[in-house]
Amino acid sequence: MDKFFQFQERGTSYKQETIAGVTTFLSMSYILIVNPIILSQAGMDKGAVFTATALSAIIGSLLIGLLANYPIGIAPSMGLNSFFTFSVCIGMGIPWQTALTGVFISGILFVILSLLKIREKIINVIPKDLKHAIGAGIGFFIAFIGLKNAGLIVGNEGTFVSIGNLKSSGTMLAIFCFILTVVLIVRGVKGAIFLGMAISAVIGMFAGIIDKPEKIIGAIPSLEPTFGEVFLHLDQIFTPSMIAVIFTFLFVAFFDTAGALIAIASQAGLMKNNEIPNAGKALIADSSATVIGAILGTSTTASMIESTAGIAAGGRTGFTSVIISGCFIIALFFSPLLSVVTAEVTAPALIIVGALMAMEVKNIEWGKVEIAIPVFATILMMPLTFSVATGIAFGFVLYPITMLALGKAKAIHPIMYGLCIAFIGYFIYLS
Repeated sequence: MDKFFQFQERGTSYKQETIAGVTTFLSMSYILIVNPIILSQAGMDKGAVFTATALSAIIGSLLIGLLANYPIGIAPSMGLNSFFTFSVCIGMGIPWQTALTGVFISGILFVILSLLKIREKIINVIPKDLKHAIGAGIGFFIAFIGLKNAGLIVGNEGTFVSIGNLKSSGTMLAIFCFILTVVLIVRGVKGAIFLGMAISAVIGMFAGIIDKPEKIIGAIPSLEPTFGEVFLHLDQIFTPSMIAVIFTFLFVAFFDTAGALIAIASQAGLMKNNEIPNAGKALIADSSATVIGAILGTSTTASMIESTAGIAAGGRTGFTSVIISGCFIIALFFSPLLSVVTAEVTAPALIIVGALMAMEVKNIEWGKVEIAIPVFATILMMPLTFSVATGIAFGFVLYPITMLALGKAKAIHPIMYGLCIAFIGYFIYLS
């Protein structure tokens, strides 16, 4: 096992990987609760979606851990499940069965692109400064999500966002958890993020901030309402609206996953010579999970940016992903316990991990304005648009433009020019 996962080469151990896997699971376990709630608004059975969400996370995480040896958790994407429900099903009036078939087709296209190594090629030709910007931008993005989930940042009609109610019990718990975790990290305590979440959950229950679970073990809901529906609606996808939907799923998921993979590989110290080892295998695992998830009954899966919490806790190999998969298996039977892992408990971990990822900015050549402007746009637009893909799009449009203006056209790979044009089309489509 040590040899297979390269423990010695990556400076890790069973204990370190296990703590990292549990930490990542706790950080992303909310998906088991939130994904069924979102997709049920499209008319899907909530119980079936819960089981499909867990199974797709189990299979996807196991695949990326065993095939690519990466410490990444895979699960349904939060952005794309909202797009599925509110834009496709509710906004466009497309039945969830047909929309799910669109996810299935986009997943197959993903697999084909991964097998042909087109996705891997695109990731590897991205300039190193943009890669560092993507990693840092995702750090700011997930920190923003953490601040929002903690209630520290709230919406405001006049200023868009403002500080929340710091006297709220949930926000106070999040602040306590944040300070506790920071102290543990600074003191060099192993598994500090996991310990911070665990202690805060216990305190939250005793203080009455978090509801104690009514029971420990729950029955696994049936998959029957959603399983295999994609095969019954293949004849309904050949319409202009559905083709647009399929390519939107494909486009957004492509760059959400690429961004997460770049950020995770960089944070874990796995990137070599501006390239990600085993990127092709990681992308095949990711895209295969989308196909399997659609068959089971859930929207597009992706490499979860919450995986960075596990990496901060010491995850360096695919054994972390195996642990994540095992935790999701247990969660199928102990689903009532997930109710104690609230947003207030996980938010501080996201803020801290965001800060650690933001350290990527030190590797960017800020002294060159032709680089500074595109990377700044990439970093800034991720949290402001609440989308990794949109932040990447801004950077990919601006970078070739600034290089052309400087007369460095040959310094840019032709693929980057193609992506620049594609992203301009993406913005026109969104508007």
